[in-house]
Parts: sequence; C-alpha cells; structure tokens
Amino acid sequence: MHAAAETSTAERPIDRWFAQYSGDHRNATNQRIHVVAVPLILWSVIALLWCVPAPGTWFRPGIWAALAMLPAWLFYWRASRRLGAGMLLVFLLLSALTWALHDALGVRGLLTLAAAVFVLAWIAQFVGHKIEGRKPSFLTDLVYLLIGPAWVLVKLYRRLGLAY
Repeated sequence: MHAAAETSTAERPIDRWFAQYSGDHRNATNQRIHVVAVPLILWSVIALLWCVPAPGTWFRPGIWAALAMLPAWLFYWRASRRLGAGMLLVFLLLSALTWALHDALGVRGLLTLAAAVFVLAWIAQFVGHKIEGRKPSFLTDLVYLLIGPAWVLVKLYRRLGLAY
C-alpha cells in the first residue's frame, strides 16, 4: 500500500513540472544562482505591482500584487496542499517586506529598488543558464515562471526533511 501511495504521489503534475525544471538546472552554480535570484524576482514582481496606483478610496497600495498572488497561490494549492501552504507563507512574508519598504521608501523608492532587483536578478538567471548551457525553462512554457519559486521552496523543504 505504501508503494502505491508513492507511485500516485510521484505521478502528480507538479512532480513532472519539477522534473523538467530540474533537468534544465543541473549545474550546481546555476542552481545556487536560482536559489537566490528566483526569490528576488518574485519579490520584485510583487513590489512592482505594489507600486501600481490603487483606484478609488476602497483599495490600498498592494491591491494589484494581492490580486496577482491569489491565482498563483491557487495554482500551488491545487498542486500540493503543503506546497500551497508554504507559498502562502512566502507571499505573506514578501508582502510584509514590501509593505515595510513602501512605508520606508515611498512609492518612488520602492519602484526604483524593485526595478533594479528585477533587472539584476534576471541578469543573474541568464548568466546561470549560460554556465549551464541550457535555455531557461520558461522559454518553452510560461508555467515555469510559477514553477521556479516552488522549486526553490521544495529545495528548502527537502533540506528540512519535509515532504511537499
């Protein structure tokens, strides 16, 4: 019965996504770059969306980021409850960081910082893929833009001895 559970778990679509993504990220240097750059890109996208003006008086800064995070979180939740829970925590932490930086730097400062981080992290990603000798996964399927952050989280889960 245990083997059947492992088989059904191994056949989840998210496992296929991770397998393909891992195949494009075998080089240790590229992996280390991604472990740093992917979360930075995720934060920078949240921060950039945070800077988009909120309409009317009912909405606050960050509404566009929240509206983008919701479908992303649903993707992770459907793929795996543990992955969804972890990504929810990641989104909450990155949102808290962004809120604090927004308060400290203002919209212009946050926008400048987020744009710089976005550009530098993507440059790092492409350097990593140059070292790897393989093109980035998202060039074959944009879903890999969602897989990257989850792949980094799963690496953390594995280091902590947790299943996803």
